[in-house]
Amino acid sequence: MMDLDNLFHKSELIPVIIQDGDTKDILMLGFTNKEAVELTLKTKTAWFWSRSRQKLWNKGESSGHFLHVKKVVTDCDTDTLLYVCTPEGPTCHTGARSCFFNTIWEEQP
Repeated sequence: MMDLDNLFHKSELIPVIIQDGDTKDILMLGFTNKEAVELTLKTKTAWFWSRSRQKLWNKGESSGHFLHVKKVVTDCDTDTLLYVCTPEGPTCHTGARSCFFNTIWEEQP
């Protein structure tokens, strides 16, 4: 397993992309710190650092819609994480399956 200190040598917070392990859809983007990654690895549910509330949060702690983490991968620069998850219900706080549902532009055939 990778030394977690290597993930945070550029910044105390790094982005984490959440992907559905079955559909491969991107469900959300959050931010994490070392403590949140440690909690994620320990509990196998996704933990994040809330930049607005300035505190740790476990996705699903209030809604019951947990993200069960099946795999954790880093990018080539070791400054972004990908959590491959099995979502328990919708991921977005709006109730949508994914946080990515507002199309800005799409190429037409």
